[in-house]
Amino acid sequence: MTLPTLVRVVGTGLLGTSIGLALRARGVDVVLTDPSPTARALARDLGAGRLAGPDDVPDLVMVAAPPDVVADVVAAELAAHPDAVVTDVASVKGGPLDALRAAGADLTRYVGGHPLAGRERSGPVAARADLFAGRPWVLTPSAESGDDALALVRAVAVAVGASVAVMDAAEHDEAVAAVSHVPQIAASLVAARLRSLPENAVALAGQGIRDVTRIAASDPQMWTQILAGNAGAVVRTLRAVQADLTELLAALDALSDPSVTGARATIAALVASGNEGQARIPGKHGSAPTSYAHVVVLVPDRPGELARLLHDVGSAGVNLEDLRLEHSEGQPVGLAEVAVLPAAEQPLVEALRGLGWNVQA
Repeated sequence: MTLPTLVRVVGTGLLGTSIGLALRARGVDVVLTDPSPTARALARDLGAGRLAGPDDVPDLVMVAAPPDVVADVVAAELAAHPDAVVTDVASVKGGPLDALRAAGADLTRYVGGHPLAGRERSGPVAARADLFAGRPWVLTPSAESGDDALALVRAVAVAVGASVAVMDAAEHDEAVAAVSHVPQIAASLVAARLRSLPENAVALAGQGIRDVTRIAASDPQMWTQILAGNAGAVVRTLRAVQADLTELLAALDALSDPSVTGARATIAALVASGNEGQARIPGKHGSAPTSYAHVVVLVPDRPGELARLLHDVGSAGVNLEDLRLEHSEGQPVGLAEVAVLPAAEQPLVEALRGLGWNVQA
């Protein structure tokens, strides 16, 4: 795997700065540029690279620009650096590719890319060198993309720890509409229902509503750009969701008439279809889905208690597969839900109870 000697990062927000940090950690020379002098200087001060100069001749240009301008920036970089491969990290691929082709850009040196990694926070200060570790990074080469260009971009994605997948741009956009863009819309719509609820109702919020609305805190401007750029695929997915909602509403309305039968079966079938879909989500490290046992432990809300629990789980010889925390309203305790392989459930329960932990049956 041959890495580029010099990488030019255009855009020093969360993704661009994280790319710089990850590549610098692997000894790659990185130069940075951004329309904002403050953003590029901050990325430099954080260790993501040095400021770009007129004499820099990059092997690879990584464009981390917003979806609504990414095609223009890629075209400008292809023209400015005629010997460099250019890629981008925008979450929409079809529209930018069409725009580049219409503009007559040299697509032999362009490979679209999309690392499915991010955080609720944005900007260079939120960047991390390990942001891409274990995360999917989709490459969307066009029919014109050169083999060497694809190999170079793949090498960089692998070097920063990502799991690379290669897809057609249109296939990518349909996929992310279902697994990323529509979930964002659903989270935002559900969270919006909380705005007018009285305080005592919001106080009842448990882990379910927290899970569903976690990503609702995302940047409205960024998501407007993403949804506008992938509107066609998003609409197709939303139409399917709309059909399911229409069926569910009809079934719920029918419950008011005792003479109507089949409504409960419809509701159960819709929930069961959700079970089937959720079961397809890849498990740990992208492996096949795994069913875990969940051990719920009462954890006092004091410094060091969670660390003590994790230590005791490890001392029991059990590998922790996942962990979720839920706070008890008005109580100085929380609930830690520890996910483990089914065979480890009973030994872990016995070990923790033997150490004095309150394990919920």
